Amino acid sequence: MNGDRLLEPLIAAADRALRAVGGAARASRANPAADLTAHLSGAERRQAAALMRVNHAGEVAAQALYHGQALGARGVQTRALLLKAAHEESDHLAWCEARLKELGSRTSLLNPLWYAGSFMIGAVAGAFGDAASLGFVRETERQVEGHLKDHLRRLPAADARSRAILEAMRTDEARHGASARSAGAIRLPGAVQALMRQTARVMTRTAYWV
Repeated sequence: MNGDRLLEPLIAAADRALRAVGGAARASRANPAADLTAHLSGAERRQAAALMRVNHAGEVAAQALYHGQALGARGVQTRALLLKAAHEESDHLAWCEARLKELGSRTSLLNPLWYAGSFMIGAVAGAFGDAASLGFVRETERQVEGHLKDHLRRLPAADARSRAILEAMRTDEARHGASARSAGAIRLPGAVQALMRQTARVMTRTAYWV
């Protein structure tokens, strides 16, 4: 019986991983781009697709971070906050993937790598306690907001569909960061913040092409 209890969270974690990297994410909310149109040139489509591929990869990594942190969360409320954020991020996954298909493109070929690495980082963050783990959420979301702001600037002006998706994602990320602060997140050391930025830079630059 105890063995079953130990296996349950691992089975749930494996199921969440397969959904994140296997293209099985399903949105629980309507696509923000549903009623919009976008007429793009070939070059504009390629630019939009590369940016949306990066955003999709970022959402795969975010899922993994939250799943890893939730696995080691000590408080029920912290675990619930992390899994709620991950659930909302699965909407982002589905929206980005749908947009990539519309643009005639694909997700990053390295998504399993992004997931595995981010899950390990999340598990380590969770091991330092709930306050530190929530601090990691707070800083992650702050940096993601910055990436989204940059991508909104770089999107082709005519791409209203991708823009609506990124705007909705940005609103969610801000809310997740605020929730983490309210739940007791600590501010991470500057060195940790810098390492997070460097790690994200490697992923975003690679996912743009691969």
